[in-house]
Amino acid sequence: MAVWVSWCAGMDWPDIDAAGVMLLEARWKGYLLKLRLEPPPDRTAEQLENHFEVERAIAARLMRANRRERAGIYRSMYDELFTKVPDHPRLRRRDDSAKTAAVNREQLELLGRFIRPGFVVVEFGPGDCRFSFELCKHAGFVYGIDISDQIGTFEGVPDNFQHIVYDGSRLPLAERSAEVVYSDQLIEHLHPEDASRHFGLVREILRDGGVYVFRTPHGLTGPHDVSKYFTDSPQGFHLKEWTYTELAAVLRGSGYRTWRAFYGVKGRHFVMPVWYLSLIERLLGSCPGDLARRVTRLLFRGGVCIAAYR
Repeated sequence: MAVWVSWCAGMDWPDIDAAGVMLLEARWKGYLLKLRLEPPPDRTAEQLENHFEVERAIAARLMRANRRERAGIYRSMYDELFTKVPDHPRLRRRDDSAKTAAVNREQLELLGRFIRPGFVVVEFGPGDCRFSFELCKHAGFVYGIDISDQIGTFEGVPDNFQHIVYDGSRLPLAERSAEVVYSDQLIEHLHPEDASRHFGLVREILRDGGVYVFRTPHGLTGPHDVSKYFTDSPQGFHLKEWTYTELAAVLRGSGYRTWRAFYGVKGRHFVMPVWYLSLIERLLGSCPGDLARRVTRLLFRGGVCIAAYR
């Protein structure tokens, strides 16, 4: 159902027009804007607008900033976001133990195959660290590394866990100190100029034969941040959404020995060669835009998932 956001000072709009089109009020700057998707049931159009404007403003600062300036923005951006967007889904999910458990099970189905007792595991961008705590049950030691402290209040932090806040460029970990590194929905938040550096840092801390497992939204199926309600390209905290082809090039340039894809279907992951998925991307690139987007969303609904080996 087409959803429209409209604003006109002093005018009252009906909830449903004669054609059955929902009209939602949002304070846009005096013009009619199409809301591309219906809001989720627990958020209003005004809340989505505020969320979008806050993320877009911070993202614009990041894209203009040099590397030193970006380090300062990275440290404070989530505090600013959560202060200005108190209805953010991540804040509500912290209080939903059932949803947290379901997300942890799905991630462990993927990552569990790489972890053995005694392994050192590093999670980048752990957020509230609930999954890192789950990993502590299966690994020898777990580091949660983030650009800001989002752990919140939590009793019973495991003894074999350490939370590290870093500047995005220097890690207080020894080279070749971890068997497994993991990130989920992180790569898309990096400035494009910082992506290669991130993969290089991860490779430095991996032992020989160690693996970096990461998941990120697919660049041809987005946008996947709050921008999806308003635009057809990411303008919020997803500074770049990647394809398999693009990430293979970055991994090659960062010195990884080999990599393979894990194709997700209904919570399960199956090994696939990255070159095969890259070929599909190129074939879809030659299709008409609307057709390519529909097929790509069907094929890559699970996003990009890669295991890259040092």
